[in-house]
Amino acid sequence: MTNNFDIIIKNGTIIDGSGKIGYKADIGVSGDKIYAIGDLSLKKAKKNIDALGKVISPGFIDIHSHTDTELFVNPFAEGKLRQGITTEISGNCGISPFPLRGEDVNNFHNKLNKRYEINTHWKDIEDFYISLENNGTAVNYVSLVGQGDLRAAVVGRNDIKPTAKQMQKMKDIMSEYMRAGALGLSTGLEYAPGSYASTDELVEVSKVVSKYNGIYATHMRNEDDSVIEAIKEAIEISKRAEVSLEISHLKACNKNNWHKVDIFLELIQKEINNGVPILADRYPYNAYSTSLSAFLPLWSRQGSDKEIINRLNNEKIFIKIAEYINNRFINIGGFDRVIISYCSKSKNKQFEGKSIKENAILSKQNPIEFTRKLLINDNLNTEIVGFAMDENNLKKILSTSFINLCTDASARAPYGKLSAGMPHPRGFGSFPRMLGKYVRQEKIIELHEAIRKMTSQPAKKMQLKKRGELKEKYFADIVIFNPKTVIDNATFTKPREYPTGIDCVIVNGKIALDNGKRANKTYGKILRHNF
Repeated sequence: MTNNFDIIIKNGTIIDGSGKIGYKADIGVSGDKIYAIGDLSLKKAKKNIDALGKVISPGFIDIHSHTDTELFVNPFAEGKLRQGITTEISGNCGISPFPLRGEDVNNFHNKLNKRYEINTHWKDIEDFYISLENNGTAVNYVSLVGQGDLRAAVVGRNDIKPTAKQMQKMKDIMSEYMRAGALGLSTGLEYAPGSYASTDELVEVSKVVSKYNGIYATHMRNEDDSVIEAIKEAIEISKRAEVSLEISHLKACNKNNWHKVDIFLELIQKEINNGVPILADRYPYNAYSTSLSAFLPLWSRQGSDKEIINRLNNEKIFIKIAEYINNRFINIGGFDRVIISYCSKSKNKQFEGKSIKENAILSKQNPIEFTRKLLINDNLNTEIVGFAMDENNLKKILSTSFINLCTDASARAPYGKLSAGMPHPRGFGSFPRMLGKYVRQEKIIELHEAIRKMTSQPAKKMQLKKRGELKEKYFADIVIFNPKTVIDNATFTKPREYPTGIDCVIVNGKIALDNGKRANKTYGKILRHNF
């Protein structure tokens, strides 16, 4: 054992991520690894951290993140880092910043430049990873391949069946991206154009993922009236393709479906008991966040933004669209259950933070017409928060052993370009909320089990080598927090508030956050995978 360390963490309680209860020991860090765990009272270090009364945990892994291009705007990822998150699994819900083909290349990068005033140029995953490495990232980063973007690049954005040649092209790109270090495939089957894929098509692409021992992560086809059927489809894909399955943000939306949670938890557990490799994830809130355009029928979301807006402007076509929109609002419980969280155009910023009902009254329009006009005037770029889930169901899901914790959010900050809008508070509070509200206050789960679901369980699922546990020779991704004070402070009315009680975050052996002060350097790595 070395006599000198870069960092020694003393006097804390180690909860190592394995699921075991905590124990007293010191941790010695050299370089980017944990070098020793034990009694290090006679050893020396360049930096000593006194963790008396604190918990020392592996860095938290956000298994369902939407961080990607935001890191080029602000590489410090403070909304995530200050939660104790040291690794982001991105490219979820069928959405990734690659592959880009044809006119989508310029469209994508022009939108980024217009929104964030940054210049970007990649088309493929390897270009993106290299760009991100050159830029720097405060957290470790790895991505899935978004099936919606894969399909758009090869088949286009319409509801058509791929030709045999197109099918092979999608499989070839998937194979190339797996070799380049992608984790697997994600789907967003409620979103166009990924939603236009059949089960058979998804199985065929997933077989490529399986060949490289990758992951199939799915935002399923439905999370309300047909949620059971959607889960069965996801399981069918997993079985037929022989691919490991991660069900994204598991939930039952709208009151008439809340009773289905017990049914699908039992269904999933039965499949796990039969050897099907399934885990799921969830953020600790009862509201979701998505695009307002998701309230349009799928058939109307085909093609380019211009084509979709033309349908909204067509009075005959809009009669059918309006009926669908109205039913969506009825099912969620009314126009007051959906809050506008972001508008892209300055003239529409006045609507942020208010419900559809409030905005319709202010605009002197009926709610359906307000929704229509806002989508048109904001070029379909409006984002919403929808209050659709039940608290008791949330507790059941969070306490279930096969559930991982996630944010389902991109990296944001309370300053600069990433402070826009009224985003869902999960981007600032998910992990401290789990530790403070649901572990300490609600006592729905033991602390060591909660940490396992935030560290080693997602690390093993995503095959993150030597991460997710506090072990000698493992990477030194470490969080030190106060179990008596840790809590989220972000709310739906004040969403950009940092949490309390996360005292220190170490990423790859370097102190990224120390007593509320963020380092001015970035220590994250791109975690390319070699399956």
